[in-house]
Amino acid sequence: MLEVNNLMVFFENALALNDFSMQVTDGEVVAVIGSNSAGKTTLMNALSGLIIDMRIKEKRRGGERITVYGSIVYQGENITEIKPSDRVKKGIVLSRERHPVFPESSVIENLKIAGYLKTGRQVRKAIGSVFELFPVLADLKSRKAGFLSGGEQQMLAIGMTLVVGPQLLLLDEPLLGLSPVVQRVVMDAIVRLRKEAGITVVLSEQFARPVLPQIDRGYVIENGMLTLTGTGLELMENPEIQSAYFGV
Repeated sequence: MLEVNNLMVFFENALALNDFSMQVTDGEVVAVIGSNSAGKTTLMNALSGLIIDMRIKEKRRGGERITVYGSIVYQGENITEIKPSDRVKKGIVLSRERHPVFPESSVIENLKIAGYLKTGRQVRKAIGSVFELFPVLADLKSRKAGFLSGGEQQMLAIGMTLVVGPQLLLLDEPLLGLSPVVQRVVMDAIVRLRKEAGITVVLSEQFARPVLPQIDRGYVIENGMLTLTGTGLELMENPEIQSAYFGV
């Protein structure tokens, strides 16, 4: 479904991603694991196309030069230079880090906003599926998003991406700032999306412990470079991963 080939991203002279390659097969849950500033968000911005908008905005205001090399191929098509809105139409949807929502709008309004490209019937059906996946949101549907807890906002942010109707769901640090209990809820929901809806998921995360048992494959990234890859079980049993992420 997705191939990333020798991707390199420069911010002026700073190398954010260095010759990074990965493959994602239809129906997989794949994780990119790394610490802060490892290049995870840059990768997700490249996959979603946001890096193109960033490059245009920086050029207009005379800011730092953003340069991208390599290729991103989705379902056999090179999408490296395709703008993010067109990628959304192709089924590539990103949920950005720190659960961005519309704080002055209610839960139900946020979900309806996310479905602006869909028919009313499609939106209602999608919202019903979101409430089934995250029942707590159904109980809070009239509450303003700004008054939700961090975990509830993360569920809402994921729910908003689901209303869009992704084939490839990109989740940038979905567990950031969440309690262990809520982390498990989010990871269980991700697994359900794959099993029940057939959605392919790529997530970036620094919290390896709750992620690795649930994924098909993982890529470990450090300083923008791929350092390890393997199944979730293989990475869990790797001494380097245990030392760096589990404190073993």
